[in-house]
Amino acid sequence: MPLPGLLYAQVVKQYRRKCVVRVKHRVVFGTMGAIEQVLSGCGWKINTAFVERLNLDIRQRVAAIGRRVNTLCQGEAGLQQQLVLFQVYHNFVVPHASLRQACAEPMATAGRGSAKRWRPCTPAMAAGLTDHVWSLKEVLLYRVPPWPQPQVR
Repeated sequence: MPLPGLLYAQVVKQYRRKCVVRVKHRVVFGTMGAIEQVLSGCGWKINTAFVERLNLDIRQRVAAIGRRVNTLCQGEAGLQQQLVLFQVYHNFVVPHASLRQACAEPMATAGRGSAKRWRPCTPAMAAGLTDHVWSLKEVLLYRVPPWPQPQVR
């Protein structure tokens, strides 16, 4: 069962001779009013751009999912591991241009070009999970704390 606050809509496209002739929005969870209210706060509308961009990133960076690849994942566990690594890389290592933040004042670059006007930002930074862009080395050397173990009586 989905969480009660989940808002989910679909874009249904109708094609005629390989051209889109009509686009309809279908609400799966929530109400159209609630979805439009959340999206209008960001200046967005219901569309597939975000999902399509994520699908492209996954196909490009996860070998087992790419089209016409000659690498195989070793079962479901191998695919799961590749997807987890992609998720961490995508959210902690890769700065996203749409999330960048303007600097209060331009920062000098030690003679390597013009002053920096933007601070790179990752989705994890935007969510408040970290305060800097991680390096891949930092991700791979991070020690994950153990999960809480159930108390046995």
